[in-house]
Amino acid sequence: MYQQPLIICHRKNTIKQFKKIVEDLKIVVLISGKGSNLKAIAKECSKKNVPARIISIISNNPNASGLQIKGKFKKKVINDKLYDKKCFEFRLQNYLAKLKPDLICLAGFMKILSSLIIKKWKNKIINVHPSLLPSFKGLKTHERVISEGVKKSGCTIHFVNETLDGGPIIAQGSTMVKKNMTVKELQKKILKIEHIIYPEVIKLFAKKKITIKSSKIKEKTPITKKRKKKK
Repeated sequence: MYQQPLIICHRKNTIKQFKKIVEDLKIVVLISGKGSNLKAIAKECSKKNVPARIISIISNNPNASGLQIKGKFKKKVINDKLYDKKCFEFRLQNYLAKLKPDLICLAGFMKILSSLIIKKWKNKIINVHPSLLPSFKGLKTHERVISEGVKKSGCTIHFVNETLDGGPIIAQGSTMVKKNMTVKELQKKILKIEHIIYPEVIKLFAKKKITIKSSKIKEKTPITKKRKKKK
C-alpha cells in the first residue's frame, strides 16, 4: 500500500527559539544588596550577540533592593538569619541542583561559601572583588587602600575556590587613586569599572572563550582596555 510521506513543517521563529534555549549559558546570580552588578549582567545578557541568560537570582537578604530588578528570571530568598550556616548552604545547594546552572556569579553576595558548595560547583563560581588581587583581600578594601596611600586600585573577577579571594584571576580593571579621594568616591569609581568588566567576562564565558585547566586561566580573547593614540 502506498503511504504518503510524512511532511513536518517548522516555523522559523520556533526553530530559532529552540536553538537559542539549547545554546544559552545558564547563569545564576547571588546577591545581598542593591544588585548593581546584577543589573549590568542582565543588560549584557539581553544583547542578541550574547548567548547567555540569567535563570535565577538568589539572595540571603529578604530586604535586598536587588530583588526588585525586573527580568525573565526566578527570584529566590534563602534568609540566612533563619538558618545556621550548614542548613543555609544545604538549602542553597538543593536549589542550585534543581536549576543546574552553567555559571554562578557572586555579585555583592556577602557570605563566604564553604567547601560544600565550592566543591559541588568547581570552576563554575566566579566573584567580583573591589581590589587588584592578590592585594587587599577581604572586607573594607577601599578604606585600607586609602589609609595605606596606594596610588592604583581597581577590581578583579576571579574563580572562587576554598581560599578567601584566592581563586584564579580572570580579569582586572584599574584606576588611579587621586590625592584626598574619599572612600565613597573611590568606591563609586571602581563600581563603574565592575559594571564594564563583569558583563564582558560573562560574554567571554558564553562564547566559550574562557577555560580553566590546572588552576590556570586560558583566555582566547583577552580583555584589554583601548589605549589612547599618541598625537
